[in-house]
Amino acid sequence: KKGKIMGKIFYIMGKSSSGKDTIYSRLLEDSQLGLSRIVLYTTRPMREGEQEGREYHFTDEACFEKLQEQEKVIESRTVYGPWTYFTADDGTLELAENSYLGIGTLESYEGMKKYYGEESVVPVYVEVEDGERLRRAIRREELQKIPKYEEMCRRFLADAEDFSEEKLQQAGISKRFLNIELENCIKEIKNSIQKLQ
Repeated sequence: KKGKIMGKIFYIMGKSSSGKDTIYSRLLEDSQLGLSRIVLYTTRPMREGEQEGREYHFTDEACFEKLQEQEKVIESRTVYGPWTYFTADDGTLELAENSYLGIGTLESYEGMKKYYGEESVVPVYVEVEDGERLRRAIRREELQKIPKYEEMCRRFLADAEDFSEEKLQQAGISKRFLNIELENCIKEIKNSIQKLQ
């Protein structure tokens, strides 16, 4: 009897404006990879055009606390609002059957790793040189109806702290995927995922 190949969780991380959201969407759409999505929970109200179970599972603080009591909350973060975003073990994640694609922070990656085991969670760290990243962030902000440059700068500085070299090393992240040219970067990540599947 052959040993069962366990699925993996490929976890995308990167500073703001590194292109990680685009890369995440493109890898999810790739039928050759066949990765399933991890749907996060949030206590924030649903926005226009969102759908339950598609963008998020929309829930409330009481449900979050209940899942926490049951030790089913894998990682959580509270953001300005205050709203809580969290990953929960709700029985939908079948690592024996599927591989998954996640996206999040270094902290949420550490939470996933602690919960599912180091061998099941594969970091995919996307990197863009700081000057280029700032130029991309400014271009993106310029397209908004009301550009929020202060918020953009605050996020830029917070990222330097959140994804410092020291923290990346502590998390055991050595491999970087340089997103200089999007298509090449996606191809490189895809190859690396396929080797592990």
